[in-house]
Amino acid sequence: MESRIERIKKQLHTAGYKLTPQREATVRVLLEHEEDHLSAEDVYLLVKEKSPEIGLATVYRTLELLTELKIVDKINFGDGVSRYDLRKEGAAHFHHHLVCIECGAVDEIQEDLLEDVEAIVERDWNFKIKDHRLTFHGICYRCQEKEQKEEHE
Repeated sequence: MESRIERIKKQLHTAGYKLTPQREATVRVLLEHEEDHLSAEDVYLLVKEKSPEIGLATVYRTLELLTELKIVDKINFGDGVSRYDLRKEGAAHFHHHLVCIECGAVDEIQEDLLEDVEAIVERDWNFKIKDHRLTFHGICYRCQEKEQKEEHE
C-alpha cells in the first residue's frame, strides 16, 4: 500500500498538488476498501474514524481532485448515488461492472472488452475516444443459484 500511496503522491505532485494529510487519509480509505465502490459519505465516515478532524467538504474536494487527475473514477450504477473506484494502475480505461438488479451486488470485469468497438467508433465516426464505461445490469450468479435452490426445494 505504501508504494501505491507514493505513486499517487507523485501523480499529485506532477499536477501541482501536494498529498496533504487529509488527502492521504482519503486515499488510504479508498485503498483499504478498493473492492467496495464507496460513496463520498461512506469514504467520509471511514476517514472520520481515523481522522475525526477532517470534514465532509474536504473529503468531497479530495474525491473530486482525484477524479479530475484520473486516480479515481466516479461511477453511478443508476441508484442516484455517486461512488468512487480507484483506477487500476496502468489501466488505459475504466474497468467494467456487472450490477445485480436483485441484490445490488457489483462485480468487476478487469479485461478491456471494448477495444474492437473503440477502433470501429474512431474509424467510422472520426471520434477520438479518451475513455469508456460499460455497465451490465442483470442478475448475478449468486441470486441465480439462490433462485435455483429455492425452485428445487
